[in-house]
Amino acid sequence: MRKLLCAFVLLAFATPLLAKNPFVGTWTLNSEKSEYTTGSPAKNVTIVIEEQGPNLQVTVNGTNNDGSPISVKYMVPTQGGMGTVQEGDFDSINSKQISDHVRENSYMKNGKEIRTRRFVVSGDGKTMRSSQKGTSVAGKPVVGTDVFDKQ
Repeated sequence: MRKLLCAFVLLAFATPLLAKNPFVGTWTLNSEKSEYTTGSPAKNVTIVIEEQGPNLQVTVNGTNNDGSPISVKYMVPTQGGMGTVQEGDFDSINSKQISDHVRENSYMKNGKEIRTRRFVVSGDGKTMRSSQKGTSVAGKPVVGTDVFDKQ
């Protein structure tokens, strides 16, 4: 009985450590739910987020509203901090883990912040909202929220 109780307590405490990161997965843009006050939303976007050890590998592909391609790839520490950029209109990225379901990224070019994004995954893990503020790839002001559905 004592061994069973110990095993149960150990399992209860270990389960949260084994929980899957809610950001990990494939997300597609739901353009009908996305809203912009400045700038224009993309036509389509797919985000793939993968855990690679203590990091999140983020790959973004799609098409801008003007038909130009979107291709971004970067890696950030799961717990937050400076990441590395493989592809994008920015040359550095800093990510903060606010809570289990909230992250904030700052995108910089030549040491200057060009854009911020706040990602919030819903409690059921099916929807991710990404609010951005800054400048677009074309250097124009952009303020809006993209809504993504998990695939």
